[in-house]
Parts: sequence; structure tokens; C-alpha cells
Amino acid sequence: MSGPLAGTTVVSLRPAGAHDAMRRAAESRGATLLPLSPWRLQPRDDARTRAALAAALGAPRVVFTSPMAVAAAARLEKLLPAPGAAWLAVGNGTAAALREAGIAAVAPARMDSEGLLALAELQHVNGLAVGLVTAPGGRGEIAPALQRRGAHVLRADVYERIPVAPEGRALEALRALQAPAWIALSSGAALETLLATLAQDDIAALQRAGVLAASERLAALARQRGFTQVVVAASAMPEDLLTACPRPPV
Repeated sequence: MSGPLAGTTVVSLRPAGAHDAMRRAAESRGATLLPLSPWRLQPRDDARTRAALAAALGAPRVVFTSPMAVAAAARLEKLLPAPGAAWLAVGNGTAAALREAGIAAVAPARMDSEGLLALAELQHVNGLAVGLVTAPGGRGEIAPALQRRGAHVLRADVYERIPVAPEGRALEALRALQAPAWIALSSGAALETLLATLAQDDIAALQRAGVLAASERLAALARQRGFTQVVVAASAMPEDLLTACPRPPV
């Protein structure tokens, strides 16, 4: 393939079945995608989840952390903001999912947890209830940050991440990985989960790749986990991550 990243391999840590956007962004630049999903996503449907969701959706501020959070919530209850409530999305993809459900949502310019927490709607929340529609693990800094600001967080875990072992063909491709190769890193939990499933030799193979980190926080995590070549992108969107990718030498 031709393009500015021809000869580059992009390693995607998106959930199983959710690599299409990253694949399109990579192939449009001439790069090859190597999917290494650490988990698959599974909606929840039980009385406790429904009760937690009803409470979260009634709050004056409601945060959705992913398109899957929107989809899983909509399976359980009609999405209808309380009068005067502000519904917030961690990024444009989540905001688009809410728009498809008929809900106007605010999304930050920087589409990650840090950008979300910088929104004006979440600055003065002392004593205020904030609904958090999400999944266990991942985006783990949002709830503690809101609680430090005095918010009463009403958490609804409407789906879960089920760890999966990488397929044999994916591991073979990982072991054969040659530079230039870059990991598109938008989730610290995804990286940690993947590393926990890999044998030491496979971890060493993965660490030969560089990291395209969606934030300074993720860049610091990657360095802590032994990655030496780390670049910080403008956001977690595939286009922004790959725009940050250094071009291979001609």
C-alpha cells in the first residue's frame, strides 16, 4: 500500500469487533493493522443494573464514557434527560451515539478523561449528583476526580469488558513484528489487560513497537511498562493518533 505510513504496522487495542475505524485510518495512510483485542464488550441486563441506571439518568449531570455505554443504556431504559440536566460525552463518538438517540450532548475538544473533566459543566459540582454511565474498569480517574470536587457520583455499569486471549495468528504476527510499528493507545486498562495475558517473550516483542499515546497520562503509563519510544497525540480519535505517527524513513 502507498501513503505516508507505507510499511508501518499499527497495533490496535480496541475491543474485539471494534477495529474498523482504526483499520480505515491506518489503511488510508498505507499502514497495516494488527488487531490485539484485550477484551470483548458485553451488555448487562439485571435488576441492579437497571436500578443504578435509573438513578444515574435522573441526575442533573450525566456522563457517558463510550458509545457502548450509550447503546447498553438504551437497551435498558429510554434515554430522556431530566429538565435542565446536562448530558456529557467523553468524545465525539459518544456524543454522536447520543445524538442518534435524540439527545444533545456536550463533548470536550480533547476527547479523553482529562478533556471531559475540564468541561465547565463539571467544575462546580460540590453537593451535586453526577450520573456516570460506564463499565467496570477503564476511565478510572473520572469518578475519583468528581468525588474530590464534592460530587455525589451515581455510577451505572451498563456493560462489562470480558478479557480475551489474543488469537494464535495475531500472536504470530506480533512475534514477527518489524519496525516501524506503533501501538495506538487510548486506554490504559486495555494495555494493562493485554500485558497480563501475554507471555514474557510476547511482551518483549510488543515493547519493540512505539506507542502513540492519547494523553500525557497514557504516555507515562507506557514508559512505566517498558516502552521507550512514545509520542503524545492530540486525542484518542484514530485520525489524531495516526497523525502523530512518525513517518518511516524512505
